[in-house]
Amino acid sequence: MLERIAPTHVAELMVGFETSDDAAVYRLSDDMAALLTVDFFTPIVDDPYDFGRITAANALSDIYAMGGRPLAAMNLLAFPCSMGADIVGEVVRGGAEKVAEAGAVIVGGHTIDDKEPKYGLAVFGSVHPDAVVRNAGARPGDVLFLTKPVGTGVLGTALKNGLETEETAREVIETMATLNRAAAESMSEVGVRAATDVTGFGLLGHLHEMLAASDCAAELDLATVPTFDRALEYAMQGVIPGRTADVIAFAEPFTVWETTVFDAALWMRVLCDPQTSGGLLMAVPEESAEEMRVSLAGRGVLASVVGRVLEGEPGTIVVR
Repeated sequence: MLERIAPTHVAELMVGFETSDDAAVYRLSDDMAALLTVDFFTPIVDDPYDFGRITAANALSDIYAMGGRPLAAMNLLAFPCSMGADIVGEVVRGGAEKVAEAGAVIVGGHTIDDKEPKYGLAVFGSVHPDAVVRNAGARPGDVLFLTKPVGTGVLGTALKNGLETEETAREVIETMATLNRAAAESMSEVGVRAATDVTGFGLLGHLHEMLAASDCAAELDLATVPTFDRALEYAMQGVIPGRTADVIAFAEPFTVWETTVFDAALWMRVLCDPQTSGGLLMAVPEESAEEMRVSLAGRGVLASVVGRVLEGEPGTIVVR
């Protein structure tokens, strides 16, 4: 469908949307390529400053997932005119601070009047053409690293329903506002075969995209998948985002359960939880796994090994 709407047969376009990668890659010269991405959404927390920080971190993550460095960003704002300028200013301040932390700069943007608030960024970054990291390229035997816990959607829903406060959910908020910069630096230092960030299609959905693009399968070790405190408890109670059912329906055909130790229905709610500003999911050569663990830990990234790439039906995920 997208191919008919926007053909990508341009010699300089190294990466388009053919494998659901995180950003477009456009070759500018033999030693530089541009990374282009855009992301925006409605508020997931009440505090406008935190909303700005989280949204910016989420948008910048696409650049990091491709192995690049953010350079410039443009604000995308949709707010009702009745909303006070102070509130909008706090959103933009939070976003600008996070962009500055990434070593990039806000260079303008666009604003429209809209009944439902929305904020995001269009981001421009750079990468050497030979250093582009794609979601394709994983090989059987590669070790799967995940750099942030899952469950942001569940905890965000609990927050909206008054079951959590921004104080009790502070760990989740700060994790979402944390850049994937340190993890990307380790990725570039050690080397990976493939990577992506975990966002709206949950851990299962984004792992499936990587595997399908790489013509591989994978096993997922549930005992090692990191989750936020209370995420499973809320999921058991049905406190989940509205999109979760759609992601589960998408994931069920390629998910094979080979364990009876875990409640499959419960865990599907967490593994398919739409994430906001999730971690990087990396396929690391087995011989580099220990070096990656040390590199990540040295940068303060508490990553987990969550599985391994296998030979098998492309896109299939075996849960054990």
